[in-house]
Amino acid sequence: MKKFFITALSLAVMSNPVMAWDSVKQAVADDYENHLSDLYIHFHQNPELSHQEFKTAARLAEELKAAGFEVTTGVGGTGVVAIMKNGDGPLVMMRADMDGLPVLEKSGLPYASKITQLSLLTNNVVPVTHACGHDVHITSLVGTARRMAAMRDKWAGTLMLIGQPAEELGPGAQAMMEDNLWQRFGKPDYAMAFHVSAQGVAGIINVTEGSPFAGSDTVDIIVHGIGAHGASPHAGKDPVLLGSQIVIALQTLVSRELSPRQPGVVTVGSFHSGTKHNIISDRAHLQLTVRNTNLKTRKILLDGIKRIAENMGRVAGLPEDKLPEVMVSSDNSLPPTINNVDLVRRLRKVWQSRMGNDGVVDIAPTGMGAEDFPFFTMEPEIPSVYFIVGGTPKEDFERASAGGPAVPSHHSPLFKVSPEPAVKTGVEATVYALLDLMAKK
Repeated sequence: MKKFFITALSLAVMSNPVMAWDSVKQAVADDYENHLSDLYIHFHQNPELSHQEFKTAARLAEELKAAGFEVTTGVGGTGVVAIMKNGDGPLVMMRADMDGLPVLEKSGLPYASKITQLSLLTNNVVPVTHACGHDVHITSLVGTARRMAAMRDKWAGTLMLIGQPAEELGPGAQAMMEDNLWQRFGKPDYAMAFHVSAQGVAGIINVTEGSPFAGSDTVDIIVHGIGAHGASPHAGKDPVLLGSQIVIALQTLVSRELSPRQPGVVTVGSFHSGTKHNIISDRAHLQLTVRNTNLKTRKILLDGIKRIAENMGRVAGLPEDKLPEVMVSSDNSLPPTINNVDLVRRLRKVWQSRMGNDGVVDIAPTGMGAEDFPFFTMEPEIPSVYFIVGGTPKEDFERASAGGPAVPSHHSPLFKVSPEPAVKTGVEATVYALLDLMAKK
């Protein structure tokens, strides 16, 4: 009778998802103490630049293989794809980015990075730091792999875990797609990703409907002029003056052509022209970043930039073959990240039920930072959710509010997060979402 009771109880636990989910939190805590903590420190101390994540990818692949996944490396450069097939069910993808930044770490952490690396962009040796939290992402991906492998009797389908290169430069996801990612491994039914945030309270999930990350375009404007002596401006066409008029006019795009409730950014980050005080140059070069949260806004802004630049050239009296040239870089364009509303609402309920209402918030982003995750989910369209995991203890915000040290931003030399609550929350949230999306019928 005792043996029968134990067997029946075991069957009840296996068949009851709520009872299965109750074991996740403690299992993740144990795994962090015994394995993930050291792994995080390893990743933090050994960052690598975009497209050069060779050691990072190798260690990530090793960890995922050890968890029982079938792993393929070298996808789109240094990308890692791990597959676990577990019967009939949906194919669900979870992505984590791997690359660090050319920043000298000044966080004061005992495990701060001392790594330097040759930059492919500048051909200079530069310091490298995980100044955006990607070490949290890949550590959590390993934690997710280990939990899902240990709970194979609780879910069904195919789990795809992706270690993505070069998010910081933008083309990493696109490179994996161009390497026939879906053709080789299958197109997901759902896709997810998360980002740790130094501006979020540690352990709190922020998931929002709409666009958690903006689209981004890099635009160059070449302004042609007619050179002349600075003392004889009437003899030429001043590209500095014309470029300045373009800069001012561009600001009307957001203020007068977008709805007041529709976000958009047009920033001129660089303006170069001329060589000497008394020479009117024959050329100016403007460099812009343009941000949007939907493709309609993107078109309004890009079309408007071209219209303004060209017509300001006409106002200045330039001939048609000398009008300003507007060039949008295809290599540096990122579409907006747009969460699937139905999937957000579904997963929010899951997270609230498992992590409490106080552990899940819906706070719209205040900036217009961009992400390359949409290259995975846009064409063909895949229902996806990109969520945020807080990484800074509440006490740090309280000290900052009382006049203490400010909480450093991402990409700062001072950037740091509290890895334990960030990694554990990232793993828990991902596992809870996967158990719901891949629940056995």
